[in-house]
Order: sequence, then structure tokens, then C-alpha cells
Amino acid sequence: MATPIVELKSVGKSFRSADGSARSVLDGVDFTLREGEIVALLGQSGSGKSTMLRLMAGLIAADSGEVLYRGLPLHGPADGISMVFQSFALFPWLTVQKNVELGLEAKGMPAEERARRAEAAIELIGLSGFEGALPRELSGGMRQRVGIARALVMEPDVLLMDEAFSALDVLTGERLREDILELWESGRISTKAILVVSHNIEEAVMMADRVLVFASDPGRVRDELPVRLSRPREVESSEVRGLIDNVYGLMTTGTLRAGRVTEKEVKLRLGDRLPEAEVARMEVVLEVIADEPFLGRADLPKLVAETELADEELLDVSSALTLLGLAVLDHGDIILTPLGQQYVRAENIERKEIFGRQLLEHVPLVAYIRHGLEQDPSGDLHEDMFLRLLRFSLNEADSNSALRIAIEWGRYGDLFEYSFNTGVIKMPESEAVARE
Repeated sequence: MATPIVELKSVGKSFRSADGSARSVLDGVDFTLREGEIVALLGQSGSGKSTMLRLMAGLIAADSGEVLYRGLPLHGPADGISMVFQSFALFPWLTVQKNVELGLEAKGMPAEERARRAEAAIELIGLSGFEGALPRELSGGMRQRVGIARALVMEPDVLLMDEAFSALDVLTGERLREDILELWESGRISTKAILVVSHNIEEAVMMADRVLVFASDPGRVRDELPVRLSRPREVESSEVRGLIDNVYGLMTTGTLRAGRVTEKEVKLRLGDRLPEAEVARMEVVLEVIADEPFLGRADLPKLVAETELADEELLDVSSALTLLGLAVLDHGDIILTPLGQQYVRAENIERKEIFGRQLLEHVPLVAYIRHGLEQDPSGDLHEDMFLRLLRFSLNEADSNSALRIAIEWGRYGDLFEYSFNTGVIKMPESEAVARE
């Protein structure tokens, strides 16, 4: 078995929420990155993938467990580990050359040597001739190449890539991914191992020797799928499509729980993040599944191509439809339930009735908001009341996101209304009049 480079042993990490309480982001994470392999890490937004990368890079410290580099505890950034960020993270006032030299300068390398190394890295990544350009003069793909050159110039053992291709258009991302793989396969870079965090399932299967699926709340490695195919890989081959199907299956086995809950259980269930799924998008996906060629059952990779949604977007929509009882997931396929089929056939008014009924049955936050409005004499409640409740189990950003989604869904289901100016949630006007 290949030599371990980075090891995480029972690693835990928590952050403070806005109300001062601790929120566990990672818990009991065990992971080993070995020489000679590329590993892809997939999971929902907010599951802790980026936190795990920052622990491996030595940018933050674990609260529990051990992070080892070459068998020794990692305390702070390691010389042999470099990281590429989604946001490029370039200094806008520095040229390409100077941006690439930054890490070498911080190490105290003489100017002549760091200039030589930076020029070599810039040529390696395909940016020769742009050494004097400023970031604003470059395309998104070129800016990300600068970020990769800045990482490679350090001649790292380990390259950590945090959503490195997600901010780019599809063709640019594919080309850059292919270039990285070509450098890896040809041995033109000194890097011994690569860890890629991604939301793109196809990208993970095309690049990696292992695909890991991360669970959420708290984050931990839930599943692992080995990829025993030589590179380069043909995306349309039956072997690759089969692996993509398998990863979709793994990604959809941990869907949100459904079922009626009591008010006492609400605080516990508020830890379930609501999928980032717009109602209009859900309806489009339902209609596509119901129509030819799927006729009620769709293979998720094929549905991605049919709807032109990103993997993460479709997985969120699929989770939402499952949560609401309109569809079920089965080993990478999504299947309409009888209620989902009824929903597709229904007119708008009936759709809203079904949607509202399912929200009350299966989404605790929406049910709790509605119950509060029914109990309040005025029928009006400010959103801050629910944000405070959410922050017992979610951080501020996730709390805001969960309430935004709950309000969008509840408004569509005619369960309540919302004023964007005042932040007040209130009973629908027709029901408010009936109460007077």
C-alpha cells in the first residue's frame, strides 16, 4: 500500500454560532491521502468539505483528533502542502509574475531564484507571455491558472483544490482539468497526491482514483467508491457512466427525513438544512420526469443533461421533491410517487393546495411558522423570532438560508405571506379576514 502523506484521525471541529453556541462542523473524520493518488470529495454545501481542506493545509487547527503530515502532527501551514481556491484569491494590484512569486518571497527565497521558478510555473500552466498582466486583464480561466501556478511553484507534495473549477464556464473548466491531469500523468509536477473538493460528479469520476461522499451535520466521510480506470477516461464510455450512476446513488441515500413531527421535536429537526430548491425549478423537473422519454422514472445523470441543471442543483431539487413526498430516490434514479404524478396533472390551484399540505406534513420549520401565526392574536410575527430559534442549531448564514427557503415555499403553498420591507410574516389575507 502506498505511503500515507496526510492522515486525519477522529478529527472534530466546531465553530461558534451567532448566539455563542458551538456548532459541530466535523466529527470523527478519518481519512488518509496516499502517494500517487487523486481523491475527490463530494458533499452538500455546508457539509464541512472546505473546513477539512483547511485543516489538512494547516490553516486552522482541529478541536479533537489528529492531523498528521508525513507521520508528524501538523501545527500550522506545511511547506509541502499547497491549496487552490475557488475564488482565485489573487492580489489585484500585483502582476501575474508577482502573484506567483508571493509564496516564495514569504519563504525568503532570493529574487533571482524566485523569478526563475515563477517563470517556469507560469510556462508550465500555459500562461507564458502574460507575466506582466494584472488579474483584471485576464479571463476567469486564466486567473485560475495563475492560482494553480502559485500553488505549483512551491513544488508541493500535496495539492488541495477547493472547488477550483466551479467558478469557470463548463468548457474552460474541462480544459483546465485536462491540463492538470496531463501534468500529473506526465510527471512534470512534483506533486505526489491531489485532493479535489467538487460539486461536479462527472468531474470527480473523470479525475479521481477514489471518490468520497461526505455526510452533513456534522461532516464525516460516509461512503467511498474506488475508480479503477486508467486515464485519460472517455466520459461517454459505459464504465464511466456506470460509475457516475453509482456516485449519484451514494449521494442520494442520505436524503432528508420525512414524517410528521410534534412541536417539541421542532428544535431538533431544525438542524436539517432545507435544500436550495426553487418551486419553479421543482415543477420543471417534475414535468420533465413525467414526460417522454422518462415517463415517471429518470436516471439522474440523464436528467442533468435534459434539464441543464448542475449536479448540486439537481440533487437539491431531488432532495426537496423527496422531502415533500412527490418523488422517491432509488440508486441514482428519481421516481414520481402517485402524489407527484397527481401534482403534474393538476392545475395551479390544486398544485398549491398539495404543496401547502405536504409542507405542513413534512417541513417542521414551515409548520412551526404556520402554527405560530395561528396562535398569535394578530396573525403577524417578525422573522427575527424564527431566526433566533434556527440559530440554536445552525450558523447565521445557514439560518438565513433556511428561513428564506421556508418563506418561499410557504408563500407558494398559501400558508402565509411575507413583507420584504418589514420582515413580517403574516397569515394569508383571506384567512386573516375570516378570523376578524
